[in-house]
Amino acid sequence: MDNEKSSSPRAAAESMLLEASDAESAKAQAALLWKVSADDLDAVVLETEKRLFGLLGKRAKVQVSTKAPLMFIQARDFAGSLIKESELDLDVSIDEECTINIEGEDSAIVIGRHGETLKALEFLTNLIYRPDQNMPKIRLDCGGYRVRREESLVRLAESVAREVLHKGSPISLEPMSSWERRIIHMALQGTPGISTSSEGEEPLRKIVVYPSRHQEKRRSFRKRGS
Repeated sequence: MDNEKSSSPRAAAESMLLEASDAESAKAQAALLWKVSADDLDAVVLETEKRLFGLLGKRAKVQVSTKAPLMFIQARDFAGSLIKESELDLDVSIDEECTINIEGEDSAIVIGRHGETLKALEFLTNLIYRPDQNMPKIRLDCGGYRVRREESLVRLAESVAREVLHKGSPISLEPMSSWERRIIHMALQGTPGISTSSEGEEPLRKIVVYPSRHQEKRRSFRKRGS
């Protein structure tokens, strides 16, 4: 089995120290700087001091932070703006695992055939808001599609494994995203007589399911030929 990334470094919430008259004013400042809604921010007053014997009012040092990593908030807003422009009846939110969830009557439109529309939206969102490949990938879900897709992939993996064991020859699956490939790998990990490998280049990278003996012979041949 090739090593698909099982986890990514977690993106941290953004934070900044501002001077303002109160917490709400500081949140308003930070919202403008980060180009997000003040509702997506938390603020804590660290210190308050009077200016010029109190004649000019009070100034506070306020720690303002995002409720979720900034890249996910911006990605959620981007997805929401596209949905609004498309006049679809959908709501967009971020869950505790930073998955961007799209819910509503028009979910099927966003999912598309075999999830292709949702995958395209996820790809575009990552292209714009994911700073580099070392950052966690932005995940989108719509109407619980990812759970259903995971269940479907596990069934597919088990079915293909049975066929590979029966025929004694490898089977190549359709190109999949890294998330989908990892589900296949994990579903078949430890299955007697079966090994998996991710092969090819993105976006056409796919999984090949091998009988273990076939894979061992293949590796042995590579070593002799190298």
